[in-house]
Amino acid sequence: MKQAILTSNAPAPIGPYSQAIIAEGKFLFISGQIPLTPSGELAGATIEEQTHQSIQNIEAILKEAGLTFSNVVKTTVLLKDMGTFGIMNQIYESYFGDSKPARAAYEVARLPKDVLIEIEAIAVL
Repeated sequence: MKQAILTSNAPAPIGPYSQAIIAEGKFLFISGQIPLTPSGELAGATIEEQTHQSIQNIEAILKEAGLTFSNVVKTTVLLKDMGTFGIMNQIYESYFGDSKPARAAYEVARLPKDVLIEIEAIAVL
């Protein structure tokens, strides 16, 4: 059994996917969030602005599902430039704090809409 989660407080999907899916009533799988505002505009040109927006999109989806960052058990961070990892990591920690989910981070050649970052997450209900 699965249930789609959709909130207007995060950008609508730009392709054939859901913002998030609750699976078997136990897990929430959040699609990769790029730094678009809920209205679909790019949040800014810097890694700081784009990291904040990507994480705020995750937060909005978590909230729609009745969850918080403490429910997140795994994230994957995709970066255009691994040289920005330190800046991203500081901002990431300011949101996730002590919850510290498992995480992987990769440098990739290109992301949708040529953004600098994309973050996906898995949470438990």
